[in-house]
Amino acid sequence: MTSRVRHCARLGIVVLGIFCIASGIYLFRNWIEMFTRMRGKEMALSPTSRSYEGWKISPLPLNFDVYIFNWTNPEDFYVGSGIKPRFQQLGPYRFRESPDKVDIAWHNQNDSVSFHKKAWFYFDAAGSNGSLSDVITQVNTVTHIAAKRAADSWVGRAGVNIAIRMYGQQLTVSRTAEEMLFKGYEHPFIKLGKVLRPDDVPYVRVGFQYPRNGSTSFDGDINMFTGADDIAKMGQIHTWNNMTHTGAFEGTCGQVRGSMGEFFPPNLSTNDSVYMYMPKMCRAVPLDYTETVTVHGVTAYKFSGTEHAVDNGTLYPEASCYCVGGKCPPIGVIDVSRCSFNASVYMSYPHFYKADPRFLEDLEGLQPEQEKHEFFMTLEPNAGVPMDVGGGFQANYFIEPVPGISIYENIPKLMIPMIWCEERVRVTEEIANDIALVPLIVLLGQIVTGILLAGGLICTCWYPTRQVTHFCHSDPKAKASVLRPLTAFGVNPTAATAPVAQLFRTNTSASGNERVGVRLLDYRRDSGLREEESVGVSERSQRERLISVDSPDVIVR
Repeated sequence: MTSRVRHCARLGIVVLGIFCIASGIYLFRNWIEMFTRMRGKEMALSPTSRSYEGWKISPLPLNFDVYIFNWTNPEDFYVGSGIKPRFQQLGPYRFRESPDKVDIAWHNQNDSVSFHKKAWFYFDAAGSNGSLSDVITQVNTVTHIAAKRAADSWVGRAGVNIAIRMYGQQLTVSRTAEEMLFKGYEHPFIKLGKVLRPDDVPYVRVGFQYPRNGSTSFDGDINMFTGADDIAKMGQIHTWNNMTHTGAFEGTCGQVRGSMGEFFPPNLSTNDSVYMYMPKMCRAVPLDYTETVTVHGVTAYKFSGTEHAVDNGTLYPEASCYCVGGKCPPIGVIDVSRCSFNASVYMSYPHFYKADPRFLEDLEGLQPEQEKHEFFMTLEPNAGVPMDVGGGFQANYFIEPVPGISIYENIPKLMIPMIWCEERVRVTEEIANDIALVPLIVLLGQIVTGILLAGGLICTCWYPTRQVTHFCHSDPKAKASVLRPLTAFGVNPTAATAPVAQLFRTNTSASGNERVGVRLLDYRRDSGLREEESVGVSERSQRERLISVDSPDVIVR
């Protein structure tokens, strides 16, 4: 191989190394974004995309568990009683949920889709702890709401008192679990309201889940982004009931935003929070990162409901807009009255988990536990896909005395727990294996990046390293021939460092020219460059006479 060919080969290796390093740096900075864009083109929601069928009808079995609080001592609820209200949790009443999305309309102008949610619920007796025929006693919310609305005038108070006596209304109402939930029950004040104020009475029956079963309007009209223009927007709600702001809360607290539960932004980190929009709360609920877990061997981030979601400015100043009408309840409950036909309904975690202790001190029968009552969403961070979902929210009714209304004049204020619901969903091992491909591809990209960087460094540094190594092991005379030209560039031996100064000695000749003598030290391959202390002066002088003072050596001008 000729010298020219060898030179070209060495140059080619160095160029290849530089190219590998540049490619590695580019992939290091852009690989995840590149993969996200490629994945987005395939996964963006459309009638023909892979994600469409699983989005329209969930491939996973869904269990909807309902817990109802039975009030066991309402007869002792009056001022001065000295007896705390006692509540007994009944359930779960388990229903198998069969969801679907209907009235689907695609909007290409902003890459969004509109739809209604429709679901059927079938009672699962085997999975339930109780029967739909269980009789449950709850606070009579309808009568109390009517009393509060009529309390501003004596005519209204008189009319409500007459209706209470006429229809035999009491502080509480007892109905079966079936009536309390999906079937609903008739109430005389609802019938009366339909006649007197039909605009304020939207339903003909009363029930926590009435008329949800088979309804397409229960969750409202939803418009969300498909992710066609940006995969990070996929599944994020755009409008609810054609509104971008609910009006239930002021400022950012009333904005329509967050996920509808099926898709979340990709490439999540442990510093992120995700938002889930709750139509029945007219707000987005923040979920904060709490821990890293594994689901069927796949690493996932657990985002949980913390105090952040039920605060009203006490801990998080930005949450102060959840105070309604200038009234801020203690931490742990959120006033959703404007989202509940102006009824005194407050939402909290089950059993007042993470709420102010006073709510538990005022009653008996509730015991919050993280394992049972935490609301969480476990997501694969690269894809933003839910892998394990659990928990829910509890509906409470704030009862207070109403002056001039007979059955409410002598009662204390109390936040009464009524019901809480939980949906548990966990992906199967087969689905988890498909989801695991996403972090695997991300890892492979990172491995390729590392290989490119390492290979590039090796190729770039190989030839220079080889030359330096060869020089260090060369003959001392060869080293001197390499070092000699340094003096031609004005090397000042007096300013050199100690090791370098040992190699140079300066003298001035009679003609005024500066003469630089190179001092060669004793060199041995087994010990490197050194100077034997035991060597005599005459012998050292011989060794230093390679370029003597009187010889015509290098002249520095």
